[in-house]
Amino acid sequence: AQINAELLAQTGYLRKQNIATSSNIHTSLTYQAGRTLELSLADAKKIIEHAFVEQQKHGFKPMAVVVLGAGGSIRASESQDGTSLLRPKIAHGKAYGSISLGLGSRALYERAKVEPFFIQAMNSLCDGALVPVPGGVLIRSTDGELIGAVGITGDTSANDEQCAVAGIEAAGFVAETGAA
Repeated sequence: AQINAELLAQTGYLRKQNIATSSNIHTSLTYQAGRTLELSLADAKKIIEHAFVEQQKHGFKPMAVVVLGAGGSIRASESQDGTSLLRPKIAHGKAYGSISLGLGSRALYERAKVEPFFIQAMNSLCDGALVPVPGGVLIRSTDGELIGAVGITGDTSANDEQCAVAGIEAAGFVAETGAA
């Protein structure tokens, strides 16, 4: 399997990526089909782990985190003890709106202030699942390819966004909040 993975990596069918963490080097192999990279479950869990580290470091309120792949499917989701019933849905809505429109939810929030009718129309198209406030952050590969989104809720929107960015960057990816 190791030789086959190396051969596939050399031919461009498989991408090998080393991601440094505080304790070790995590290597994930991601299949490339038409240049679409898929976020691995291990990477999604690492994003959540580091988002919670950021939350605890600053003493933020309990949070719910949802990580979506590029196609909008849930890769991982966790809620801390003490989060309210709707928090996972709110986190999903932040991530889903971001991945669906290709913008961090901070940009959606800014757009909602000047064109509320547009965001309402997009929310209708998303069956009411769009939550246009900061805390939904796009995940990009180091090559700039969109590979997923994180939605976090529980504290202020700015603090939610801060934890999402910390989780994404600690996992070795690039965070895109939608800030100008």
